[in-house]
Formats: sequence, C-alpha cells, structure tokens
Amino acid sequence: MDDIRNAILSGEYTAVAGLPVPDSYRGMVVRKDEVDMFEGMTTREKDPRKSLHLQEVPTPELGPGEAIVAVMASAINYNTVWTSIFEPVSTFGFLERYGRYSSLTKKHDQPYHVVGSDLSGVVLRTGPGVTKWKAGDEVVAHCLSVELEDAAGHDDTMMDPQQRIWGFETNFGGLAELALVKANQLMPKPGHLTWEEAASPGLVNCTAYRQLVSHHGANMKQGDVVLVWGASGGLGGYATQYALNGGAIPVCVVSSPEKAEICRRMGAELIIDRSAEGYRFWDGDKQNPKEWKRFGARIRELTGGEDVDIVFEHPGRETFGASVYVTKRGGTITTCASTSGYMHEYDNRYLWMNLKRIVSSHFANYKESWEANRLIAKGMIHPTLSKAYPLAETGQATFDVHRNLHQGKVGVLCLAPEEGLGVHPGAASELRDKHLDAINRFRGV
Repeated sequence: MDDIRNAILSGEYTAVAGLPVPDSYRGMVVRKDEVDMFEGMTTREKDPRKSLHLQEVPTPELGPGEAIVAVMASAINYNTVWTSIFEPVSTFGFLERYGRYSSLTKKHDQPYHVVGSDLSGVVLRTGPGVTKWKAGDEVVAHCLSVELEDAAGHDDTMMDPQQRIWGFETNFGGLAELALVKANQLMPKPGHLTWEEAASPGLVNCTAYRQLVSHHGANMKQGDVVLVWGASGGLGGYATQYALNGGAIPVCVVSSPEKAEICRRMGAELIIDRSAEGYRFWDGDKQNPKEWKRFGARIRELTGGEDVDIVFEHPGRETFGASVYVTKRGGTITTCASTSGYMHEYDNRYLWMNLKRIVSSHFANYKESWEANRLIAKGMIHPTLSKAYPLAETGQATFDVHRNLHQGKVGVLCLAPEEGLGVHPGAASELRDKHLDAINRFRGV
C-alpha cells in the first residue's frame, strides 16, 4: 500500500498501473456479530465510536464493469451514522440480499461491512468491459450502484429495481484505503480541489441537485422562494448554494447564531434561527398547528408577504407538518433522508385543498451526478468541508455528524497523509482562488 500511496503523492498517477494490487487493505467496518450492541438504547445514546472498527479486510475480486480505486479521502454522510448505530435496520440485510442476486455479487455478503459513500482517489485497476477509465485516472465517485439489466432503469437509473446506495447497501465502500465501485460511478476529480475537498461533495451535492434543480425533483426556477432546513449543513449547504446560484430566494432555517452567520457568508439574507425564535412544532406526541402558523408568518415577514414555492425537506418527522403548512398553494415539498424520523405526520387538508405536491427524491442518477460534479469543477458550487479526520478516527467523525456537532461536511483522510494535497498542477489558479475565498467565507476566516 505504501508504494501506491507514494506514487500518487509524487504525482506519478500512471505508475500505479504497474503496481500490484494488495491482497488486503484497511477499511472502516461494522461487524455482523455486533448488530445488537445498542439494544435498549435510545438513538441519541448509540455511539458510532463503539461500533466502527478499523480492520484489515481482503481485497474483493474485480468483476466486469468494476474498478478498484486507491482512496485518498472520503467523507461522512448520514447513512454512515445509520449504519453505525444499526438503524432503522442493520445494513447486513442489504448485503445478504445483494449477495443472493448473482455469483458476481456474492462477494458483498460478508460478516463485516466496509462503509462509506464518498471518495476521491486514483483508479488502480479496471475490470473487463471498462473503456472510459484506466489506471492512473484521478476520480471522484457518486454513490449510485445500479445493475441496469431492467428496462425500468433506462429512462432514470434511480427507477431501476436493482438500484442501491454504494457503501450503504453494498460492501467495500469509501471509508478505506481501497474501494470497489462500478465504472459508471466514476467522475473526473475537479483539479483545483484537494483530495479531502473533492471527496466531500459527492452524495450531498448530487442529492441536493436532483432534489432541488432537476426535473425529477422540484425543477427550481429563478425567483422561487425556497425554504431550506438545516441550511448550513452537509446537505442544506448545497441546497442554499443552488438556490443562490440559480436565482432563487432561499429562506435558511438553522439552529444557532453560528450557523446563521455561515448562511450569511454564503450570500443568503433571509434566515430563521429556529432555536433562538423558540419554534416547537410538537407538544409531546402531538403537533402544534399554532407554531406552524407562527412560522409561516415569520417567513412572510422576511419575504415581503410571499409564501414558499419549494421546501427542501430532509429532517422529516420533526418538521414535515410545518413544511406542508407553509408551502404556497400549488407549491412543492421535496423530501429525502428523514434524519429526525421517517414516520411523517401532516394535516392533509393543507395539502389536498391547496393543490400542493410532495415529491420524493433519493440521491441522483449518473447524468444528474455528472452535472452536479461539473458545477463543482467550474467553481460555481463549492464544497462546504469544515473538518477532516484521519481514517482511524472515523468513529469520532461519525459521532460529530450523529450529534449535529459539525458544520457543512466532515471529511476523512484515507491514503492522504495530511490535508491540502492533491491540487492538480495544471488547475487554473483563479478557480483555486475562488474556491478558497468561498470556503474561507464559509469558515469565517
């Protein structure tokens, strides 16, 4: 593994083609024999630092249409939190079902699960049938793993019945020294970004693009008022950027003055600090419509009397009733994730009698992911990375996301020995300067 790391760090990317693929590598795993370790605990009490382990695992066999990538950096997503606390179900059920799909996928059914749905790195090997990518290519990966053997997936790959989220519903994910991906997950690494910066947008950037911009999601247009929950976070931070970049008017909902300031530095002007203003959408196990109304009035106060065209919804249970209420007649609530709970409740009268729409959104197809990555490469959307941990401290990084102690995305250094490496020598300096200006504003530097 040291030879691979050294070749990449010296910029000799093509040299990796001549290096042997290691028989094993270090990956961050959860273990099948520990799925009951948090039984009886509340969600908040469950600690990813106890369930995530760095261990040596065998390198999987490379199959047709696949690639092995030397992972320089990765990042934490909420699906890693779910995996690590075994909620809402253990991911080993996903791996068992995928293992039964074919003789080629059997390798995914293991007593360990190498997690992680983001990466940046260098292609080490490609399998039979791969023509677009070769060893030595600098890449990032999006997290849609799809078989594409069913007609349903050929209009929109997210509709394929064998669509899975890599590193969550498949094994050999990105929080490791090596990763196994399908070749149609790969995209060019933006040259002006470091390894950790390039690894951080993948899942959340593509998710936000489809949910907000794509015709499969809200199909946002100029002038739309867009309510963004968690607007400074890993997912909401990209939604805020897309709203601003696309000529919409974001109303940013955050939970602290510090996060409100992050939104202002991104260029947003309309901000609601829900903690400071004391919104309580639930009274015990019942929702409080008076609080929905107070929230709606606050939005109209900020927008000059206008209601919300689009709600970018991802907290789920805690906020969904309010989201449906405050959306304008004929407006759209786009929903994914449900990080506060997936059993949503809302008053259907406000939906059906006002012709509102709820649009479900789940990650993105390859075209949407490519377009989202292109905007990163052009310096129009910027990774909101706030901190990077070494691979051995992935448990702490995941704990931070679980407890909402982070801002933006939390990165993980895999083969990269330190932050700040990986900017391509030929990258345009003005792109790098533009990115640094944006990220420094995000961090308050």
